[in-house]
Amino acid sequence: MTTFQRIGFVVAALVAVALGWLGTASPTSFAPLISLRFRSVDWVDAGTLADWMMGDSETKPTLLDVRTPEEFAVSHLPGAIRVDPERPDLRSLELAKRSPVVVYCSVGYRSAAILDDIRARGLGEVYNLRGGIFAWANEGHPIVRDQAPASSVHPYDAIWGRFLRRDLRWSP
Repeated sequence: MTTFQRIGFVVAALVAVALGWLGTASPTSFAPLISLRFRSVDWVDAGTLADWMMGDSETKPTLLDVRTPEEFAVSHLPGAIRVDPERPDLRSLELAKRSPVVVYCSVGYRSAAILDDIRARGLGEVYNLRGGIFAWANEGHPIVRDQAPASSVHPYDAIWGRFLRRDLRWSP
């Protein structure tokens, strides 16, 4: 990425955060910005992922959550496997080559950053969840904590948490 592209990405991200602060942006608003930085990202929206998750066991996607342990402990998508975003140990994962892999984080940036590493394992169908767990939860899709239904999502921080519905924001 050139210096000009980096500056453009930072400015665009700041505008998106400002719009979120004003309540006029959603977590999916970041997908075009993330695509500027990570050009090879393929996206799946929350509704499509929900349909895939209802499919048969051989074609259900493998879900990889690349948030921190604290974020994952609050809630995650049903069946998700947590992967350290800083040091992803993808060799230890049993990823099915016949079904899609969907990676997610809060809004999609951290998950986009490790997609190429996952593709390097020879998996063709690898997607980033558009809007991350924030969009998923905002649309009313199920989240779990310790395999039981959950009602809140870790907001990452006070700024990014504004992209999560207020009634879903976890607080310690």
